[in-house]
Amino acid sequence: MTGNNLIPATVLNRKAVVYVRQSTPGQVQNNLESQRRQYELVDVARRWGFRDVEVIDDDLGRTASGAVDRPGFERLVSGLCTGMVGAVLCLDASRLSRNGRDWHHLLELCGLVEARVIDLDGVYDPCRPNDRLLLGMKGSISEFELGILRTRMLDAARAKARRGELRLSVPIGYIWHRDYGLGLDPDLRVQEAIRLIFSRFRELGSARQVLISLTADNFHFPSF
Repeated sequence: MTGNNLIPATVLNRKAVVYVRQSTPGQVQNNLESQRRQYELVDVARRWGFRDVEVIDDDLGRTASGAVDRPGFERLVSGLCTGMVGAVLCLDASRLSRNGRDWHHLLELCGLVEARVIDLDGVYDPCRPNDRLLLGMKGSISEFELGILRTRMLDAARAKARRGELRLSVPIGYIWHRDYGLGLDPDLRVQEAIRLIFSRFRELGSARQVLISLTADNFHFPSF
């Protein structure tokens, strides 16, 4: 890791990018402390001497496992390729990527343009072998952690399924009943609404036509 006095002026004159990400929409809504800490990295960048700081938060609610597109991450990579980015700031390696390919590709780009990677522990220069090794280990640990979490979740779901206790999310208007399993919501208004929707679908044969028909009838599905 390097100190503040070792960040060249040519790097400080470029833009610092704060990358903000949370894995799921639920985290975006409920885990506000993580968001706050990530946005506070703007102050960290300024303390290290960067005057131009950009926040990329396009990937809030998107996993970094490589399973979905991340437009924010792609914008970050594009900025690095142009040489305009002098530093990338993240709360930890998992914010940037839990996919080894993406992580090492990012480090390679940072090394090519002499950009720094900054987290709460300090500043890393991917051009330095020791820093590159440490960053590589952080990325590998993050990827390994994701595999462990997936395994634990699947094992827990299988155990519940074997006991007959696994409950998956059900569509609005249905509930899990302790005695007989899946059933309609006990609210009679909800039951009537669901039966009307299915009846209209049998009549029209298209979900789009059902929506148009119910909208024309000023139909309002009961809210929860």
